[in-house]
Amino acid sequence: MKACLQFVTFALLNIYLACGFTAPMSHDGRRLISPVRTRCASLLEMAKISEKEAQSAIDKVVAALRKDKTANEELGQLKQVNNVLGFGSPQKGKIAVRFNASFQKGGRGLSSVPLPFGLGQSNKSEGRGTMVGQVKASVDEKTGKVLEASVFRDLGYGRAFNLKV
Repeated sequence: MKACLQFVTFALLNIYLACGFTAPMSHDGRRLISPVRTRCASLLEMAKISEKEAQSAIDKVVAALRKDKTANEELGQLKQVNNVLGFGSPQKGKIAVRFNASFQKGGRGLSSVPLPFGLGQSNKSEGRGTMVGQVKASVDEKTGKVLEASVFRDLGYGRAFNLKV
Protein backbone atom coordinates (compact mmCIF):
# COMPACT_ATOMS: atom_id res chain seq x y z
CA MET A 1 0.00 0.00 0.00
CA LYS A 2 2.82 2.38 0.88
CA ALA A 3 4.58 1.67 -2.44
CA CYS A 4 1.36 2.36 -4.35
CA LEU A 5 0.88 5.66 -2.52
CA GLN A 6 4.48 6.67 -3.27
CA PHE A 7 4.03 5.82 -6.95
CA VAL A 8 0.82 7.87 -7.21
CA THR A 9 2.46 10.82 -5.42
CA PHE A 10 5.49 10.58 -7.71
CA ALA A 11 3.31 10.37 -10.85
CA LEU A 12 1.17 13.34 -9.81
CA LEU A 13 4.28 15.38 -9.01
CA ASN A 14 5.71 14.62 -12.46
CA ILE A 15 2.52 15.81 -14.15
CA TYR A 16 2.45 18.89 -11.90
CA LEU A 17 6.05 19.77 -12.77
CA ALA A 18 5.72 18.94 -16.46
CA CYS A 19 2.85 21.38 -16.82
CA GLY A 20 5.02 24.25 -15.61
CA PHE A 21 4.39 24.37 -11.88
CA THR A 22 7.22 24.40 -9.31
CA ALA A 23 8.03 21.67 -6.82
CA PRO A 24 6.55 21.98 -3.30
CA MET A 25 8.91 23.70 -0.84
CA SER A 26 9.38 23.21 2.89
CA HIS A 27 9.21 26.09 5.36
CA ASP A 28 13.02 26.60 5.21
CA GLY A 29 13.09 26.83 1.39
CA ARG A 30 14.25 23.30 0.52
CA ARG A 31 12.40 21.24 -2.06
CA LEU A 32 10.44 18.42 -0.53
CA ILE A 33 10.76 16.20 -3.60
CA SER A 34 13.28 16.50 -6.40
CA PRO A 35 11.80 17.40 -9.79
CA VAL A 36 11.85 15.04 -12.76
CA ARG A 37 12.10 16.54 -16.26
CA THR A 38 9.32 15.38 -18.59
CA ARG A 39 7.04 17.02 -21.13
CA CYS A 40 3.31 17.55 -20.60
CA ALA A 41 2.53 16.52 -24.19
CA SER A 42 4.05 13.08 -23.68
CA LEU A 43 1.95 12.49 -20.57
CA LEU A 44 -1.33 13.59 -22.11
CA GLU A 45 -1.02 12.31 -25.64
CA MET A 46 -4.11 12.66 -27.80
CA ALA A 47 -4.76 11.68 -31.38
CA LYS A 48 -4.70 14.60 -33.81
CA ILE A 49 -7.59 15.22 -36.17
CA SER A 50 -7.78 17.69 -39.00
CA GLU A 51 -10.06 20.71 -39.21
CA LYS A 52 -11.84 19.05 -42.15
CA GLU A 53 -12.66 15.97 -40.03
CA ALA A 54 -13.91 18.21 -37.23
CA GLN A 55 -16.11 20.18 -39.65
CA SER A 56 -17.55 16.93 -40.98
CA ALA A 57 -18.35 15.84 -37.41
CA ILE A 58 -19.99 19.21 -36.67
CA ASP A 59 -22.12 18.87 -39.82
CA LYS A 60 -23.29 15.41 -38.66
CA VAL A 61 -24.25 16.77 -35.22
CA VAL A 62 -26.08 19.75 -36.77
CA ALA A 63 -28.02 17.41 -39.09
CA ALA A 64 -28.95 15.16 -36.16
CA LEU A 65 -30.16 18.13 -34.07
CA ARG A 66 -32.19 19.55 -36.96
CA LYS A 67 -33.79 16.16 -37.66
CA ASP A 68 -34.71 15.35 -34.02
CA LYS A 69 -38.30 16.37 -33.17
CA THR A 70 -37.71 16.66 -29.42
CA ALA A 71 -34.74 18.96 -29.99
CA ASN A 72 -36.85 21.17 -32.24
CA GLU A 73 -39.65 21.34 -29.67
CA GLU A 74 -37.43 22.00 -26.67
CA LEU A 75 -34.64 24.15 -28.17
CA GLY A 76 -36.12 25.43 -31.40
CA GLN A 77 -34.82 25.14 -34.95
CA LEU A 78 -31.01 25.20 -35.21
CA LYS A 79 -30.34 28.25 -37.38
CA GLN A 80 -26.54 28.43 -37.56
CA VAL A 81 -23.26 27.43 -35.98
CA ASN A 82 -21.79 30.61 -34.48
CA ASN A 83 -18.25 29.51 -33.68
CA VAL A 84 -16.25 26.36 -33.06
CA LEU A 85 -14.83 26.23 -29.55
CA GLY A 86 -12.70 23.12 -29.89
CA PHE A 87 -12.23 19.66 -31.33
CA GLY A 88 -10.01 16.65 -30.75
CA SER A 89 -9.88 12.92 -30.30
CA PRO A 90 -9.69 12.00 -26.61
CA GLN A 91 -10.27 8.31 -27.35
CA LYS A 92 -9.24 6.24 -30.33
CA GLY A 93 -11.97 6.22 -32.99
CA LYS A 94 -13.96 9.06 -31.43
CA ILE A 95 -14.08 12.73 -32.48
CA ALA A 96 -15.13 15.23 -29.81
CA VAL A 97 -16.42 18.66 -30.86
CA ARG A 98 -17.67 21.70 -28.99
CA PHE A 99 -19.33 24.68 -30.64
CA ASN A 100 -21.89 27.46 -30.11
CA ALA A 101 -25.10 27.34 -32.13
CA SER A 102 -28.15 29.61 -32.47
CA PHE A 103 -31.61 28.10 -31.97
CA GLN A 104 -34.84 29.94 -32.77
CA LYS A 105 -38.15 28.94 -31.27
CA GLY A 106 -41.48 29.98 -32.75
CA GLY A 107 -42.26 33.26 -34.43
CA ARG A 108 -40.44 34.73 -37.36
CA GLY A 109 -38.14 37.00 -35.37
CA LEU A 110 -39.21 40.00 -37.42
CA SER A 111 -38.86 43.58 -36.31
CA SER A 112 -42.00 45.50 -35.43
CA VAL A 113 -40.81 48.64 -37.20
CA PRO A 114 -43.72 49.90 -39.31
CA LEU A 115 -43.16 50.68 -42.96
CA PRO A 116 -43.96 54.18 -44.21
CA PHE A 117 -47.49 55.09 -45.38
CA GLY A 118 -49.09 52.32 -43.32
CA LEU A 119 -47.80 49.53 -45.57
CA GLY A 120 -47.42 47.10 -42.68
CA GLN A 121 -44.41 45.62 -40.98
CA SER A 122 -40.85 45.32 -42.25
CA ASN A 123 -39.26 41.96 -43.03
CA LYS A 124 -36.00 42.80 -41.29
CA SER A 125 -34.87 39.89 -39.14
CA GLU A 126 -34.11 41.15 -35.66
CA GLY A 127 -33.12 37.90 -33.98
CA ARG A 128 -35.91 37.83 -31.42
CA GLY A 129 -36.50 34.49 -29.77
CA THR A 130 -32.97 33.32 -30.51
CA MET A 131 -31.05 31.30 -27.93
CA VAL A 132 -27.34 30.52 -28.22
CA GLY A 133 -26.38 27.21 -26.71
CA GLN A 134 -23.11 25.38 -26.35
CA VAL A 135 -23.12 21.98 -28.06
CA LYS A 136 -20.81 19.22 -26.85
CA ALA A 137 -20.82 16.06 -28.95
CA SER A 138 -18.94 12.88 -29.83
CA VAL A 139 -18.95 11.29 -33.27
CA ASP A 140 -17.61 7.90 -34.35
CA GLU A 141 -14.59 8.48 -36.58
CA LYS A 142 -15.22 5.58 -38.98
CA THR A 143 -19.00 5.53 -39.36
CA GLY A 144 -19.75 9.22 -38.76
CA LYS A 145 -22.57 8.29 -36.36
CA VAL A 146 -23.33 10.74 -33.54
CA LEU A 147 -22.60 8.86 -30.30
CA GLU A 148 -23.74 11.57 -27.88
CA ALA A 149 -24.72 15.23 -28.00
CA SER A 150 -25.65 17.73 -25.29
CA VAL A 151 -26.80 21.32 -25.65
CA PHE A 152 -26.12 23.57 -22.66
CA ARG A 153 -28.33 26.62 -22.26
CA ASP A 154 -27.58 29.74 -20.22
CA LEU A 155 -23.79 29.25 -20.30
CA GLY A 156 -24.11 25.84 -18.70
CA TYR A 157 -25.87 27.08 -15.56
CA GLY A 158 -29.34 26.24 -16.83
CA ARG A 159 -30.83 23.02 -18.11
CA ALA A 160 -29.09 20.82 -20.63
CA PHE A 161 -30.72 18.94 -23.49
CA ASN A 162 -29.33 15.46 -24.21
CA LEU A 163 -29.94 14.12 -27.71
CA LYS A 164 -31.30 10.57 -27.71
CA VAL A 165 -29.09 8.56 -30.04
